[in-house]
Amino acid sequence: MTYRNFLTIASIIALIFGMGFILMPGQLVSFYNVQLTGAGILIAQLHGGTLFSFGLLNWFARSFSDEAVQQAILTANLVGDALGFIFSLIGQLGGVPEINALGWSTVLLYLILTSGFVYLRFFAK
Repeated sequence: MTYRNFLTIASIIALIFGMGFILMPGQLVSFYNVQLTGAGILIAQLHGGTLFSFGLLNWFARSFSDEAVQQAILTANLVGDALGFIFSLIGQLGGVPEINALGWSTVLLYLILTSGFVYLRFFAK
């Protein structure tokens, strides 16, 4: 997998989920058996804005050729997705018992993204 291809995939995923959390946060999290209050909707929309911003950043960064800049982009994505993996795994392992089995898809998605960024950051040359 190349830097450009993987950032394209990561960008599309972040843009889709970002728009979902911005436009329909309550409906999106209801698939996970979660109900949001007004404050929860606000937090979900803020999260959506962050995801959308990362999606745009990755989209524009796909064509960066400077190795130092690529490494910075990969590192930022790696940290963000690794944290997402850790917290979603904790939630699925009992930290948030209300979340249904669909939460494992979030764990898997973060694991795939984290693994890709680890590979590109440390092993691909």
